[in-house]
Amino acid sequence: MVNAFFTTLARGLDELSGGCAGLSSLPALLRAAALLRGLHSQLTLLVGQLHLPPGGRWLDEYMDETARLWDACLAVKLGLAAVERYCAAASCAVAALDDWLQDPSPLSTRQVMRAISASRREAMAAEEENRALSESRIAPLSLQLDERRAADARLSGFNGFRGLLYALHNASSLLLLILAGGACAAGSPRSSADGADNSATGAGGGFMASIAKLQKRMAEEACDGAAAGTIRMDEFRSARAAAEAVREEVERAAAAAAAGGSKLIDGDGGVKDKAEELKAWVEVLRAGTDGLVCQLDDFLDDIVEGRKELSDLCSH
Repeated sequence: MVNAFFTTLARGLDELSGGCAGLSSLPALLRAAALLRGLHSQLTLLVGQLHLPPGGRWLDEYMDETARLWDACLAVKLGLAAVERYCAAASCAVAALDDWLQDPSPLSTRQVMRAISASRREAMAAEEENRALSESRIAPLSLQLDERRAADARLSGFNGFRGLLYALHNASSLLLLILAGGACAAGSPRSSADGADNSATGAGGGFMASIAKLQKRMAEEACDGAAAGTIRMDEFRSARAAAEAVREEVERAAAAAAAGGSKLIDGDGGVKDKAEELKAWVEVLRAGTDGLVCQLDDFLDDIVEGRKELSDLCSH
């Protein structure tokens, strides 16, 4: 079972770092949340097989780690709430565009412009709120890698439980940074896994190689992706770009009608195409965000249940 934990951890991290989709895409964020939840559940199940002393220091260490996970997940959920508010505003823009396509007119044009401007303001507010959230709630959690080597004798304590918790801490730090980066514009890990002892023998000695590979991809995407301090979620950025594109098409159609003194129409179908693109991105963003919130809610429930189970285990 201990070996299975490290195998699951390494395989999950390798799938994330080797995936085709970017780490800031909703499919990757959903995989990161699922892996985080799965690792915690597996660790909780392992406790019963390690014959740990009741009321020992190991329980305090587990409680400290899960408290950190709890606070980080709540912060990410707050960030996702801001993205959900943007979805609601963008949906209003989609509805206004549907009305425009049914009856293009100066009035419906103004309604479209107001709705898109409102969604733009909501997006800017979301980034501002989440930037502050990252600084006030996520940065203090110290989501950084533990610099101890995998062969450190201290990590064999409590029949190997401390080593499992060490692995969970490092993996969860990266997974939470991926989630926070997608939703809250968080930064990168502040310590390097390159110095980890990848040649360590025994269970889990090589999992740090998977962590180092994922950390490298995170750094590469941070350099190539969105500007610092912005929400990096791919679908959020695509929806914003689609809203600006359809706004330009509506403005172009309105300008053409005014210049020619003709009726306002979607002559080449440009507005319809861009409106459908915006609608598709908003639907993807809403569904993915809802799924991510559900994953985090389930994980928070698991933490509550795990803490209760292990406390009961010690009391008995």
